[in-house]
Amino acid sequence: MQETSSRPITFASEGLTLEGVLHQPSSAPFPAAAVCHPHPLFGGDMNNSVVVTVCQTLAEAGIAGLRFNYRGVGRSEGKYGDGLGERTDAAAALTHLHQLAELEQDRVGIVGYSFGATVALTAADERVAAVAAISTPSFGQSLPDPAIRCPTLFISGEQDEIAPAASLATLARTIGPQCQLAVVPGADHFWWGHEEELAELVTQFFRQCLVG
Repeated sequence: MQETSSRPITFASEGLTLEGVLHQPSSAPFPAAAVCHPHPLFGGDMNNSVVVTVCQTLAEAGIAGLRFNYRGVGRSEGKYGDGLGERTDAAAALTHLHQLAELEQDRVGIVGYSFGATVALTAADERVAAVAAISTPSFGQSLPDPAIRCPTLFISGEQDEIAPAASLATLARTIGPQCQLAVVPGADHFWWGHEEELAELVTQFFRQCLVG
């Protein structure tokens, strides 16, 4: 387990200034992942316990984690973007990571939780080496189906009624053989009491994909 540090950062997305926090390991260069939070209209922000625990656990394993507020959330400028704006914000977070001098290039991933999982799946582009989608709900009509070409991990709680594992298994099959599904016994959509177990699953997956 590495020593870690965290610092506030800002970056631009379509002319808006967004706020975030970068959790990073003590040694560089390092891989990194952007972490997308749940739905802002239902209280989701970058201080969500799942998001924070994932970032901290990644950093302890040598992988930087960038959590950030979408447009209109916290001190981020703008207003809710109906999913499309948030996808642009996630892409901007990836751009910010790629501009870090400490980054180990070509080793960047993206993580999302609930609504953030949908954002992460649709924001993943050729720069992304791995995607982890936690408790992915059904895609909204305004968002396109994902076209993922890199290793992908879906994670669902066994008792999640909002994003049940059965529906995720169907989605995983549409993505292809590079996609896998993990189901955590006893966990529901909110992951209370299971945050650390979840973060370890995400971290193990990214260590395989980004660290080798």
